[in-house]
Amino acid sequence: MNLPCVIADTPLAENIDELLEGKVEILPWDTPAGSQDSSIEGIYTYGHVHVDGPLMDRLPGLKVISNYGVGVDHIDLEAARSRDIPVGNTPDVLNGATADMAMALLLAASRRLIEGDTFARSPEFTYYDPGYMLGREAHSSTIGIIGLGRIGLQIARRAGGFDMTILYHNRNERTDLPGEMGARYVSMDELLGQSDYVILSCPLTADTEKLIGKRELDLMKPTATLVNVARGGVVDTDALTTALAERSIYHAALDVTDPEPLPRDHPMLLLENVTIAPHLGSATEQTRQQMAEISVENLLLGLGGDPLRVRVA
Repeated sequence: MNLPCVIADTPLAENIDELLEGKVEILPWDTPAGSQDSSIEGIYTYGHVHVDGPLMDRLPGLKVISNYGVGVDHIDLEAARSRDIPVGNTPDVLNGATADMAMALLLAASRRLIEGDTFARSPEFTYYDPGYMLGREAHSSTIGIIGLGRIGLQIARRAGGFDMTILYHNRNERTDLPGEMGARYVSMDELLGQSDYVILSCPLTADTEKLIGKRELDLMKPTATLVNVARGGVVDTDALTTALAERSIYHAALDVTDPEPLPRDHPMLLLENVTIAPHLGSATEQTRQQMAEISVENLLLGLGGDPLRVRVA
């Protein structure tokens, strides 16, 4: 039996391979390089490989694009819509895990956890000094969430547990928030100026690319921390590197960067007041299993000509 052919940016995680075994034939990403290939019926994006109109045109038999994850800024959705190619993603299942990561980064930055771990392992730690390596408190502080969508809402719920004052900024004020949450809608400038912790949880679009640049960083308190669990491109990396080097903000805690990863000689990597994780927002065993199952289901449904479980375009 001939299996439908799918291109994917391999290697895939073992659980994805198991779900696809015997159902599709996975081909290397560069299979359709430069010429048309009508045998390929699906695209499975595991990382953030770019999927544009010209690639779709080289695959005249393409039936579906399935993305492992919620962010689809690497896929040209308009190009897919104009060619009537459904695009699936995996929202909701990663909201809690990503919100947990935002709070983990916030706490690690505020209490200088990475510095503390390094020092505690070093030969220099020979006695306890209660005046050393003081951090900043998270509880009862002010958090500003830019992008109060599915993930942002979960961050706000967690912030409430820390008795934080919650500010947020969206394109529009939300009228469906639980009253007990106490989240207050403010302008971007007001959020930046009042927040002790600025959390980015908005999608990367043409409107949000480099949303946080020099002007926005200058508006932040010198004691404030920037936390990014959105996409690296939401922040102007050069402006942030300068702000951290000049200590115009207290700290940055980043799960994502632009580019990703940063070049190994990038000056930001030498700074002590930045915490960087290798894009671990949804990286829990439970969440990644659900992402695998939904993305594979989307792929197989699309290959069969059926409606996707979750369709973003």
